[in-house]
Amino acid sequence: MRMILYCCCFALLSSCEQLIRRSGEVAYALKTDSSKAYASLPDSVEIKDSSRRDNIMNVDTLTPELSGVIDTKNVHPHQLVQFAQTLIGIPYLYGSTDPAKGFDCSGFITHVFNHFGIKVPRSSIDFTNVGREIPVAAAKPGDIVLFTGTDSSEKFVGHMGIIVSNGDTAKFIHSTSGKAYGVTITPLNDYYKTRFVKTLRIFKQNDGNI
Repeated sequence: MRMILYCCCFALLSSCEQLIRRSGEVAYALKTDSSKAYASLPDSVEIKDSSRRDNIMNVDTLTPELSGVIDTKNVHPHQLVQFAQTLIGIPYLYGSTDPAKGFDCSGFITHVFNHFGIKVPRSSIDFTNVGREIPVAAAKPGDIVLFTGTDSSEKFVGHMGIIVSNGDTAKFIHSTSGKAYGVTITPLNDYYKTRFVKTLRIFKQNDGNI
């Protein structure tokens, strides 16, 4: 009887430890571009961000996307890119998904995909394990490119864009807080290469001539 009780307790502790680790992963996934959602968190929810030197707690989404698969429906990636390009010139605005006001980087991605009824994570870091990683040389229009934030010493994702072309140099469309300060197309230049994390494929059409 004692042996059975010991086994049950051990299993329970193991489950709790796993839950704690999972909770830690989710909390980490919430540290991203925008703190807009933080004020709406319930009082019982505490998210600590001890990894940041400034202790800022950044939250983009209250429901992290844990699945690695995005349902792109029957939308072709070229449709997505064409629509994204109509937004060039819209200014950068931290925490916003509203084209009438501006976009931050993940707000721009959210708006573009939601235009086609495609649900995506609200934050750039939540794209880390989405889709399938591919070499940047193989990237096609509609693939996603991930970068660190402006502090490239912090190796988690903090910026993102959509590949629009890939000839001699890959080019991507994004909403930047840099010199262009808004939606623009940028080559994968030396600066962005220092911040490059990976490219992701989420459209099955890009795997073949579908």
